[in-house]
Amino acid sequence: MKVLITDKINEAAGKVLDGVAQIDFLPTMSEDELVEKIKDYDALMIRSQTKVTARVLEAGKKLKIVGRAGVGVDNVDIEAATQNGIIVVNSPDGNTNAAAEHTIALMLAMSRNIPSAAASTKEGKWERSKFTGVEVFGKTLGIIGFGKIGHHVASVALALGMNVVVSDPYTTKESVEKIGAKYVTNLDEFWGQCDYITIHTPKTKETTALINKNTLNRMKKGVMIINCARGGIIDETALKEALESGQVQAAAIDVYETEPDITASPLFKCSGNVVMTPHLGASTKEAQFNVAIDVAEQIRDVLNGGSAKAAINIPALKSDVIEPVKDYMQLAENLGELVKQISNGNLKDIKITVNGNLSELNVAPLEVAVQKGIFSSTVENVNFVNAPLIAKKRGINVVTSKSSQDCTFIGSISVTLTTDSDENTVTGALIAKNMPRIVRINDYNMSIEAEEHMLIVPHENKPAMVAKVAAVIGEHSININRMQVAQKSNTKDNVSIMIITIDKDVDNETMETINKIDGIHNAQYIKLNA
Repeated sequence: MKVLITDKINEAAGKVLDGVAQIDFLPTMSEDELVEKIKDYDALMIRSQTKVTARVLEAGKKLKIVGRAGVGVDNVDIEAATQNGIIVVNSPDGNTNAAAEHTIALMLAMSRNIPSAAASTKEGKWERSKFTGVEVFGKTLGIIGFGKIGHHVASVALALGMNVVVSDPYTTKESVEKIGAKYVTNLDEFWGQCDYITIHTPKTKETTALINKNTLNRMKKGVMIINCARGGIIDETALKEALESGQVQAAAIDVYETEPDITASPLFKCSGNVVMTPHLGASTKEAQFNVAIDVAEQIRDVLNGGSAKAAINIPALKSDVIEPVKDYMQLAENLGELVKQISNGNLKDIKITVNGNLSELNVAPLEVAVQKGIFSSTVENVNFVNAPLIAKKRGINVVTSKSSQDCTFIGSISVTLTTDSDENTVTGALIAKNMPRIVRINDYNMSIEAEEHMLIVPHENKPAMVAKVAAVIGEHSININRMQVAQKSNTKDNVSIMIITIDKDVDNETMETINKIDGIHNAQYIKLNA
């Protein structure tokens, strides 16, 4: 396997991946150069300079994962990555301290006019009165976005004696008030309260140009603004006008719409008080080391067949979500494979029901695993990333429910597949720790381990049926590993099924021979990714 690393990422990343793959450190490339180069690589690791477009992702036929050494992933086409079954990961925690500290540093720098005072002093001037600043003590800092960075900024600001108000629809009032800040339910109530405003959100459709001419005019006159998040969240032309009119007293900006061409920014020639730094939020030795290690470890784990703890496009498969249900993951996938292979017709609905200890857990990873299993026999290159997208695009209804009925197992999963021809249900369970079993196929109860090669043979209950099937299997040099005969529950039906696990593929000729045995009804060969 091969990993491409660009954008001057800390060399510690190579040490993590050493022994797992061949690592190539190359400079930042244009889209055309990357399209040509990426076809040979299984993983790509970047910072903010490389643009991973749909063209790049389409060209990466071997690509399994893109790792962004940092928080923001707006330079990666997430939708195209998902469609191509490519995991996108970031490092949401590695630069938390660095970004929060830079935010505070910029706030203090513009409050005390430090950049311009330093430049004046180096020119031999002594202009103390010209650079009289303001104190942050007792002022109100408004924070948009209360993730890890926003939370850290709030804690430091409170320690500096500031009042803190927070606007974030994805957090709770309790978590904000717990640290001594005030929660504001919507931005309409937010703008006019703040002496300072700092942004700590990703750039999305909702946050693009969040600070614009309209919202700037609703702020306190003389407000000060800090942006260490993402360029484009602030309308830079509107901010320039507000700085020059005095509506905004000062701004401290670390990120821009036109990076790295700072001269193209309207703020570059702004006559107002603006402190500008070249995207230094995560630029500390510690942060660069941390994010490099973090993302490299995730790439290593994925290439080794494991999961990523910070997957952007498969949040259901983050390591902290998977951990409680990890013993059921393979079983869930096998149930999806099994139920699809015993079904006929066009797929319409997927119903997943969990019971036992699973009813108390987040089972989103199991839902993804079931869908991967269902589509694996009919869709090329299906994986945990694109399986839910395939279901959505095909208009297949996926419903997951939790049952409160008594369960004789530690936990169980039932998958019901409805097509335009029939409906089938299979159930799997953990019968003891680390002992997953298939325990039911439609009305037949059993307990058998999922294996790569299996035969399901419905048959009449009469003498020698097992022997006749076994004879055919033996004649074709196929070894039987395990076998069970299951009968329908609570019925006098004279039909049972044999569930036989074997050591290799079964060809069509063998299946035709089995199905010609008197009393056999539609025997099927099942192949699982077990």
